[in-house]
Amino acid sequence: MELSQFTIPNLLIWSLQAVLVFVVSTFLFDALHWLLHRWGRSKNRLLRRFSRWHWVHHRFLDRKMRVHPELMWPNLIFHILPEFLTGVAGTVIFLAIFPWPPVVAVLIYRTYLLVTTIRDEGMDGNHMSMDRLSGRPGLLWVSQSYHAMHHIHPQNFFSSFTNGFDLIFGTGTQISGRRFLITGASGAFGGAIKARIERLGGIVETARHGVDFAAGDYERTREKLERADVLILSHGAKGEAAWDANYTTFVGLADLFIEIGKGRLTPPEIWGLGSEAEFHGDMGLDELKEYAASKRAFAQKALAYYRSPDVLYRHIVPSAFTSAMGPGPMSADTAAAIALFFVRRSFHYVPVTLTTLALWNYFRFIRQKQPA
Repeated sequence: MELSQFTIPNLLIWSLQAVLVFVVSTFLFDALHWLLHRWGRSKNRLLRRFSRWHWVHHRFLDRKMRVHPELMWPNLIFHILPEFLTGVAGTVIFLAIFPWPPVVAVLIYRTYLLVTTIRDEGMDGNHMSMDRLSGRPGLLWVSQSYHAMHHIHPQNFFSSFTNGFDLIFGTGTQISGRRFLITGASGAFGGAIKARIERLGGIVETARHGVDFAAGDYERTREKLERADVLILSHGAKGEAAWDANYTTFVGLADLFIEIGKGRLTPPEIWGLGSEAEFHGDMGLDELKEYAASKRAFAQKALAYYRSPDVLYRHIVPSAFTSAMGPGPMSADTAAAIALFFVRRSFHYVPVTLTTLALWNYFRFIRQKQPA
């Protein structure tokens, strides 16, 4: 290759190619990473041994997010070096289709990452002791808090730099073994998502409006909130009860759960059931006025949760589904299935829609003006 080929257009093209090379080669390691966890149950002794070697890395940075310096060298040998070599192999194969400059650029960058990790004794931006994770771990790019979730829940969160693997294979959230507290579980959506979470291995408790809590009275459900990892707010009402059910008790329970979770390593997680009424309003229908107004008011509060590092908040916005409130174009079970599809891929805004209104509502949701 001649020096004259190093033009600005070529440099721009090579830069894009380098990004693609890095993303794809990283994805290959993420796939190997997933296999290393699966191989722990393999009948093949060699595969089980590979899996045990990888678990040295999980002992180096344990589930409490504490680094064990005495395992620095085993971690470098059994994790850092294999990750580097996998990345190199996945990079070199691109010489078959791309010119050498973008490939060499990625190899130089990977070597730089290896050298700095060795210099820092196995620690990097995603591997260090932590006292508290952020509720804003990101979606497309893997942050420190996102990767920390893999060390806390090793059977999920496999992505290392970009989040492609978890987005494709639905390994971006832990369901099995976690404790869920669901309000409105006797309703259509609450009952459907309860059944699906239990089938995925989640441990579910329920809280009933008027029995375990009421507006201004949430202490009766404190014990259940203290046991819960995830709070799912799915109760609701239309008419005169709309503000109590859709706003006041949603906010009261959410705020108490956030307060209870302040001392935890992982922030409390809340799934709040919104509505496409946030987007289209009451459409001039008297029976929807209080419902739409209360849902829009909660959406404003939900945006503050969505942006807060103190809570991992997911805003679920479904199309109308068949329930006691009336018929809809989808069943509650379909709505719950779609919601979990996105939740398991780390989405924080969850559009459950056949009309696309929930997708358009995302832009309205994030551009809301916060109340003074």
